[in-house]
Amino acid sequence: MSAREVSLVSGADVEAAAALLDGVVRRTPLEHSRALAEQVGGPVWLKCENLQRTGSFKIRGAYTRLARLTGEERARGVVAASAGNHAQGVALAARMLGIRATVFMPETAPLPKVAATRGYGADARLVGHTLTEALAAAVEHAERTGAVFIHPFDHLDVIAGQGTVGLEVLDQCPDVATVVVCTGGGGLVSGVAAAVKTRRPEVRVVAVQAAAAAAFPGSLAAGRPVALEGMATMADGIAVGAPGELTLAHVRDLVDEVRTVSEEDLSQALLFCLERAKLVVEPAGAAAVAAVLADPGAFAPPVVAVVSGGNIDPVLMLKVVQHGMAAAGRYLRLRLRVPDRPGSLAAVLTELADVGANVLEVEHERTATRLDLGEVEVFVVLETRGPEHAEEVLARLARAGYAVDAG
Repeated sequence: MSAREVSLVSGADVEAAAALLDGVVRRTPLEHSRALAEQVGGPVWLKCENLQRTGSFKIRGAYTRLARLTGEERARGVVAASAGNHAQGVALAARMLGIRATVFMPETAPLPKVAATRGYGADARLVGHTLTEALAAAVEHAERTGAVFIHPFDHLDVIAGQGTVGLEVLDQCPDVATVVVCTGGGGLVSGVAAAVKTRRPEVRVVAVQAAAAAAFPGSLAAGRPVALEGMATMADGIAVGAPGELTLAHVRDLVDEVRTVSEEDLSQALLFCLERAKLVVEPAGAAAVAAVLADPGAFAPPVVAVVSGGNIDPVLMLKVVQHGMAAAGRYLRLRLRVPDRPGSLAAVLTELADVGANVLEVEHERTATRLDLGEVEVFVVLETRGPEHAEEVLARLARAGYAVDAG
């Protein structure tokens, strides 16, 4: 079956899923972002699916799919593969419906997501280093045991369930002009587009992928799902090697544009969500915000950016925040040589203090062969207020006679 031959989810399908999910999922809030609005030139709203049950939109599609299983299928149990969010959605939906669930997760899956999946009652098994390996294990398990495989995105019921996000957006922001949606395998954007285009065909729907894991552009060009040769992104929630036949058809027919964002864009967006929106968001969940931040003039307001998930490993959060601050010009790493005499380091630190730079780290090296006799190399990591302040710091050190290597 090619992407040209599949049936698309209809607005009625999404409405039926919404009725099924009534009282099961949370109607997540729509929060206005003044900071983004100033850049876009009109209202920008954040649809906070990071505040959904299980911490992401995935419960919507998972519950819709599981609730429509026959009694015989429920008795066989279900199996899924996921790096985390789909796993939690399937685990909770299965517990609510009294279905046995087995979930295969890569060994690299964030520990909080593994713990949460087990906490919801699923049998979480760690297999392989990639989602592809976990997926193969899940399919083998389904064939061997008869358990029903629950695809993370390429199923009509899953797409319809995810589409209920779009219905809520239309209800909460009736004059919306652009909806921006993070995209991995495409289940969320497919459902949102189906819902939005049925009611408001003039609304622009934009899919956003991580540039290092963007399977849709090549697949759309080829007219069929084309697998990426490799992926390397911090946004594990949208690191999907290839779209499905169903999601490719939906994106081709219903989505107006597919955009990509860099790792720097993602890290800055995550930092933005923390600092300006007061939202804990995982990198994948910040992709829509990243696109708006990177090119605000490309989105006609009112804009709704879907913040799809908030299940981030605290260790990754620390790394991403640091990366985001560096990308935003707020971390400055300097290496400079000073005379090896008492008071030289203190003089450097005084200059930095006078210009308002916050010193985070200092290293003092006097034995390297690259140094001249009587010379010391000082390496400092600074926190600045942004690119302009960073330039001010460099200028101040230059005026004081220091030769500085920034990097």
